[in-house]
Amino acid sequence: MKKGKTAYSLPILIIIGLCIIFNVAAWKSAVFSDFYVTNIFPVITGLYGRVTNLVSFSVGEVLLVAVVLYIAFLLVFVLVHTIILTVARFSGENSRKDTLAGRILNKISDILYRVTPVLLTITIVIMSLNCFVLYHCSRIGIRVQASEDDYNIVELTQLRDYVVRKCNELSKKVPHDENGNVLYEGNMAETAKEAMLGLSGEYPRLGGYYVTPKALYFSDFMCQQYMQGYYFPFSMEANYNDTMNMMHKPFTMCHELAHTHGYIYEDEANFFGFLACINSDDIVFQYSGYLGVLNYINNDFYDAVGEKEYKKHVKISDRVKYDNQFLSPEGWQEVEKKAVIKTETVKKAADTFVDTNLKVNGVSAGKASYRYVVGLIMDYYYNNSVLARVS
Repeated sequence: MKKGKTAYSLPILIIIGLCIIFNVAAWKSAVFSDFYVTNIFPVITGLYGRVTNLVSFSVGEVLLVAVVLYIAFLLVFVLVHTIILTVARFSGENSRKDTLAGRILNKISDILYRVTPVLLTITIVIMSLNCFVLYHCSRIGIRVQASEDDYNIVELTQLRDYVVRKCNELSKKVPHDENGNVLYEGNMAETAKEAMLGLSGEYPRLGGYYVTPKALYFSDFMCQQYMQGYYFPFSMEANYNDTMNMMHKPFTMCHELAHTHGYIYEDEANFFGFLACINSDDIVFQYSGYLGVLNYINNDFYDAVGEKEYKKHVKISDRVKYDNQFLSPEGWQEVEKKAVIKTETVKKAADTFVDTNLKVNGVSAGKASYRYVVGLIMDYYYNNSVLARVS
């Protein structure tokens, strides 16, 4: 028996050992990580992504539910197992094998003993290959970690007013229905893929195969987390919140697609989501791109200059404010009506998880890193002399 256990455990230990070596190499060398993401990661996306792309639902979401159910089963099993063993001990039974219940528990225990380590090993391998290593690639841009105190106020002012003007302008051009909501009749997922491919000339890693963005079934729960989308490394999928305001969907799709091509940092995914949208021929995508970064830029500007100076600048129109809502008041009522757990509790837990996950992977600013996109956009516009021409 001991020999059998050793033969079973050895491959698992070897695989975990290789994963440790792989992750250490990624942490120590950006060159190693860059080579992997440029040459090997696209192969995984092309093969694995094509498989999960065969179905219309989110495989990653199904796997997450399965994991929750599996963990719940483990906890219940341990509790029941402990109770039965305790009862058997006090009733004079010498072994859990002496009763029918004991034999059943013994069989289940043996299965769990073999299955759980395998599942954990598979998880470690997939997360190492499709997620952890991505955090150690070379960054794009210069001011990737700028705060509002680091900006040139003149540049920030020009960028903020420019983006606000574009939002105000596009809000009048996109079609709205009688209720004031933006209309969209095209294939949004396909347009998002085309928009991302349009960036591949300047950013080669954004070329190649793209999975189709998928709506999440539990989008109402996503709203409670104030999350617009998820990249699932273990299914290589780009998923989006289907309940949120439609105007956030194009930007979110492009953001999540950037993750599937190795750009795991949130500010970089925001940046590429923005560029893909504003360079699209689709006017709704253009509008979504500017809306996607409006809050980051506007908030940084307000923090930098104060309320008095802020009020002197271009005002965000009421229509833009309406289109930029994460969810309408009526939408929130529907979400809260179906909620099992209070939104405040869900949001706090989600924020903690995202912040911790980012920090564990070397992003010291945690969730605040999303707003670093402001520095990337500022550099991009000035390098291309856009703001210089409009200022």
